[in-house]
Amino acid sequence: MYRRIMSGMLAAALLFALVLAGCGESGRDGGSAENQNPSSGNADGESAKKTKVTVLLEWTPNTNHTGLYVAQAKGYYAEQGLEVELVQAGEAGTVQPVATNGAQFGISVQEQVTQARVKNIPVVSIAAIIQHNTSGFAAPVEKGIRSPKDFEGKVYGGWGSNEERAVIQSVMEQAGADVNKLEFLNIGTTDYFTAVKRDIDFAWIFYGWTGIEAKLRNMDIDMIYLKDLSEDLDYYTPVIITSEQLINEQPDLVKAFMTATSQGYEFAIANPDEAAQMLIEAEPDLDEELVKESQKWLSEQYQADAPRWGEQKREVWVRYAEWMKNYGLLEGEFNADEAFTNEFLPE
Repeated sequence: MYRRIMSGMLAAALLFALVLAGCGESGRDGGSAENQNPSSGNADGESAKKTKVTVLLEWTPNTNHTGLYVAQAKGYYAEQGLEVELVQAGEAGTVQPVATNGAQFGISVQEQVTQARVKNIPVVSIAAIIQHNTSGFAAPVEKGIRSPKDFEGKVYGGWGSNEERAVIQSVMEQAGADVNKLEFLNIGTTDYFTAVKRDIDFAWIFYGWTGIEAKLRNMDIDMIYLKDLSEDLDYYTPVIITSEQLINEQPDLVKAFMTATSQGYEFAIANPDEAAQMLIEAEPDLDEELVKESQKWLSEQYQADAPRWGEQKREVWVRYAEWMKNYGLLEGEFNADEAFTNEFLPE
């Protein structure tokens, strides 16, 4: 917050001057005053300098992020006294920079937050961008892959992570299939459509982007959603994260950011075409048709059956952490109550 140096004998004019000068004054914790109070203004009701906020995107801009772009375009962040910059994260990802105050907020997924918490990395999920897991396994219909049992004798293309293999193993075991009869091929960043024509039979995708693109390409695919295979795998992906330090030291900033961000996603839910256009205008390299079709589909997924956008349930965090532990993906104690909060969502 701004440092307020007041004396009972100061005249009103002096007080006014101090408030104006406060924009360049250091705050109590040593940071600049403009980064302390997002809603301060001067005596004439004019906006003070905006609080600069950085949000790290976990991937290239897409419709998972639309609410952020809407909040920028509609001035929701400005109304909260914020100047928000959306930045693509580098190879370090988003968790570590947010935890060490390299950025105030970031986009992540529940599994990364869970793993961070057991390693005492102090990040907290403050909103679920999409209420249910919209990812799953996709294969061209001619491959005949309609259940995990059909994975046997096929080639799966992925990125080679332990989490990925554990998920596939668990759903195949549940279906009575043998994971050893599935060939894993690391395709890295190879385009899904190129890979399924050339090297693999199926891959793990987010329907809201790659699935919609398949539809636009007139490619018929069979989609097996994780949430339909196991309740344990209906986890939050993606989520918005911040640090414990920011929550403890600047809760008003977190509240202001989430107020505006919630408005952005609520607008995108109600007005998918307009919201898509705002994303396209901000990121003109995106495929316009894909963005618009994806936005229509996701507009019904953001909040889904939750009482409000962003709401997170404790049981979702507990179930997935237990699943991770059962498959050797989690070492250490996990406290769900420290991993997420709904505190900063508007009522």
